[in-house]
Amino acid sequence: MELKEIIEKAAEYLPREELGVVERAYQFALDAGKANLDDALEVAHILIRLQMGTESLAVSFLQGLPEGIEVPAGKGKNKFPSGIKKLVDSVNNVSNIPWFVSNEFQSESMRKMFLAMSDDIRVIIISLANRLQMMHHLKRMEPEEKREICEETMEIYAPLAHRLGIREIKGEMEDISFYNLYPEEYKEITNLLDVKETEWRRGIAYAIRILQDEFKKVGLEAEIEGRPKSVPSIYRKMSKYADQGKEITDIHDLMAIRVLVEEVQDCYNALGIIHHLWHPLPGQFDDYIANPRGNMYQSLHTTVMALQGKALEIQIRTYEMHRIDEYGVAAHWLYKEGSKKDMRFEEKMVWLRQIMEWQQDLNGADFFETLKTDIFQDQVYVFTPMGEIKELPQGATPLDFAYRIHSDLGHRCTGARVNDRIVPLTYQLKNGDVVSILSTKSDRGPSLDWLNPESGYIKSSHSKEKIRQWFHKRERAENLEQGKSLFDKERRRLGISTTAEEVAGLFGHDEDANEFLIAIGCGDISVQQIGPRLAPPKEDELPAPVPTAPKKPHVATGVQVMGVGDLLTHIAPCCNPVPGDKIIGFVTRAKGVTVHRKDCPNITSSEEPERLIDVSWGTKQESYPVSIVIIANDRVGLLKDVTTIISESKTNISAISSVDHDDGTTSLTLTIEIPGIEHLSRLLSKLETQQGIVSASRATTGEKKRKQQNTRS
Repeated sequence: MELKEIIEKAAEYLPREELGVVERAYQFALDAGKANLDDALEVAHILIRLQMGTESLAVSFLQGLPEGIEVPAGKGKNKFPSGIKKLVDSVNNVSNIPWFVSNEFQSESMRKMFLAMSDDIRVIIISLANRLQMMHHLKRMEPEEKREICEETMEIYAPLAHRLGIREIKGEMEDISFYNLYPEEYKEITNLLDVKETEWRRGIAYAIRILQDEFKKVGLEAEIEGRPKSVPSIYRKMSKYADQGKEITDIHDLMAIRVLVEEVQDCYNALGIIHHLWHPLPGQFDDYIANPRGNMYQSLHTTVMALQGKALEIQIRTYEMHRIDEYGVAAHWLYKEGSKKDMRFEEKMVWLRQIMEWQQDLNGADFFETLKTDIFQDQVYVFTPMGEIKELPQGATPLDFAYRIHSDLGHRCTGARVNDRIVPLTYQLKNGDVVSILSTKSDRGPSLDWLNPESGYIKSSHSKEKIRQWFHKRERAENLEQGKSLFDKERRRLGISTTAEEVAGLFGHDEDANEFLIAIGCGDISVQQIGPRLAPPKEDELPAPVPTAPKKPHVATGVQVMGVGDLLTHIAPCCNPVPGDKIIGFVTRAKGVTVHRKDCPNITSSEEPERLIDVSWGTKQESYPVSIVIIANDRVGLLKDVTTIISESKTNISAISSVDHDDGTTSLTLTIEIPGIEHLSRLLSKLETQQGIVSASRATTGEKKRKQQNTRS
């Protein structure tokens, strides 16, 4: 591509007399000895696709000049407007940001990027064009560098392009990254699409002909086209459907229809015709015209039963809405240089101002994590009782809504109404919900349980940080006492004897266990993290464990006998240790080594200490039996709910019994087969969040003995 071609393409939407500054920028870069002008021409071409202005096009050549050469600002033949120099400096600063160094660097890098973006959003649009140009030439890079660039693009640049509504760039970035990171999966999906494409296209063409005839009858002018889904989005949907036990053939929007019309009223007229023609699927309609997404996206979405009883997704929008969908903020006239500000556009960018407020409160990796969960993920749009729209990450709850309104409202939240109906605080908000918060006047503060990821109370990282900040403000002694109480409760729940001093080092508090307990008390460390940290480390080269058929419960081939080759080992049924417990072996006379917990009464009272031998947990994946006790309010369906949760966690149940009590509660004792204490911790946390369950914990040796005696009697 040559400069002449760039000027000709830019002249299709920009006054030719304004393009002289672009030609001068190219010549200045050439005279300065800029080596990669072909790359700069490609960046300029990407910016032209987004219909950016002359200043942005000039910057594509003036950025990244050889060291020591500055862009001359001022008036005159060989100088450039001060706005161009400022834009060049900002783009260069963002281009030099280090990403994959550490979490702290990532957070600081994001701060710099958003500071630059809040000053002039063209900085990020040009940076996105730079990144896409780089993605076009990945073959130049070494494999490791290529992998890092693709991961960085998927994690930062593509979500940022999506948040700015620039689908034109976002889709291309994702496709190139996915192709390079997951070549086998990419090939599998494209082969599948090739097989299905003829069938799908035939059905889409048939549906389009029917729609065109119906629109013609009422004089509705519309452009109708088929829209294929991208490979990365198909992969994400396949993964989601696989978790639900569905096949790719169940995905109804691999191919869809897009209807383009002139006016907003035409959108709703087209929708009425479509719903009269084909039956709409319940719960599959979204009005993003009345309730636009935060990235300015507007459209009507509906899914209907068509094509011989198959589901068909249809999107309806105006040509202007489609242009904004393709180019996002770049399509808006605010960023065509010299234009006046459009307040409607400013309102759409409220999320950017929100980020700038957050970055002052959040430290380190918390800021980066907040961006990933609260900004880069898909959003849900809900209303306050006064009709104000609030934007939250998908999966957000009424508590997230309360914290988005104000931190104090979140701290005092006691309940919520959604669409005039009382809902639990774990309710996941949906587009269009009207939310009102019930609160107490007393300063009771939040609950640490809200930070438990298994509880489902909180989705937003911003909400989590506000809760942690509240607990940080409490007195040190109070946090220490709270931390001790929570740690002891977790030890009893997991049935472990490990002390705080022994666990503190796993969390970086080798010097002072009290600091570890204070961190628990103020919410910096969740007790749900203790189980996973106690689990023996996994070797990097080992693949993730795949659920297998239950093993014979008493064969412990995942145990290593210290200083000895392979010996027959058995898990002691009296204490049933699991990976993460401290263990010791007892050499039997006929059955090899029996593996006990170190605190097992049968070991501590042993009269033959010479038969004890050191053992450790190996890295081989095994299933180990463990007994758990669930105390719950007795109700219809309790056992079904419990077994469903255990089954969904891919855990086998080998025994189950129950005892009813006079106070209306019941005790369920289950023997389950688990790979280790990490799995046990997650499962117990999940069980305790269910309705009516008072506690879920690992059974102690004494409890199991009493149960055996009751069974014999």
